[in-house]
Amino acid sequence: MRINGSHLNSSSLASNELNLSRPPWVATTLGSFLIFTIVVDILGNLLVIFSVYRNRKLRNAGNVFVVSLAVADLVVAIYPYPLVLTSIFHNGWSLGNAHCQVSGFLMGLSVIGSIFNITGIAINRYCYICHSLKYDKLYSDKNAVCYVLLIWLLTVVAIVPNLFVGSLQYDPRVYSCTFVQSASSAYTIAVVFFHFILPIMIVTYCYLRIWILVIQVRRRVKPDLRPKLTPHDVRNFVTMFVVFVLFAVCWGPLNFIGLAVAINPPMVAPLIPEWLFVSSYFMAYFNSCLNAIVYGLLNQNFRREYKRIIISLCTARLFSSDSSNDAAERIRSKPSPLMTNNNQVKVDSV
Repeated sequence: MRINGSHLNSSSLASNELNLSRPPWVATTLGSFLIFTIVVDILGNLLVIFSVYRNRKLRNAGNVFVVSLAVADLVVAIYPYPLVLTSIFHNGWSLGNAHCQVSGFLMGLSVIGSIFNITGIAINRYCYICHSLKYDKLYSDKNAVCYVLLIWLLTVVAIVPNLFVGSLQYDPRVYSCTFVQSASSAYTIAVVFFHFILPIMIVTYCYLRIWILVIQVRRRVKPDLRPKLTPHDVRNFVTMFVVFVLFAVCWGPLNFIGLAVAINPPMVAPLIPEWLFVSSYFMAYFNSCLNAIVYGLLNQNFRREYKRIIISLCTARLFSSDSSNDAAERIRSKPSPLMTNNNQVKVDSV
């Protein structure tokens, strides 16, 4: 969710009256920050996509959502962020209304697609661990692709109304064409609830159930549980949980600022410091480059594949299938299940 207090038409996008007078170091800092985000976003998420493509161990139904999330993060780095960067160094929007609308649309598509994919990942992990006997039927390769297509369909449906309510406008404070909360307080509240709060609640429930079950198994709370949980399995849980937490932390401030302003615009809007608003925005932007780093730090399979891809770039073998995916290594790296008398509780290898 994004907020804005400016109303612009197509003829006023580049108006000098809307350009803010700021010390030069502000534009330099924000520009450098965004350049770093763009570079890490593109390189990191391409590594994620190629890792899943090359490594058979990573080609599973759960990682279909991981690739989809990487695509959502790539979208903003390829088009909207470079336009924001141009706006920063020109101290205003000079690219016209068409680019503004497309940029705002793609930003919304990316953030909503990200939270919907994170929700899909959490549900996938919940089914894999807490309802493992039904998992293979629920998450066949074909079904997983259908779920991802459904996620993107819902994402498009969620963002399209912005084109009709005139809520995608340029905000000079953050040099971005983005969602304007003043279009409608009721609409803004609905956006925050359905695109942020509700998904966060669903994801929290899924991971809470997973962690309760894992703790019960590890502490042998129930006599019918025979724990076979390894540190590798725990790291796999933590990986996607950290992705979720980072998203919530990065996007939470901006969403709650927007919610507060929407509830009582005349009273709350003047109380929001510009530095807080701008910081919350660019912290949200920064989230798009974090997931690939998390996978590399916490997931051994992704970390190994990152190294192989980098080496392959020097030997022109990037698109070849990795020979390391032999049967012996697949068996050695196979996640160990959590067993119960009535159900087999498994841990995905991400």
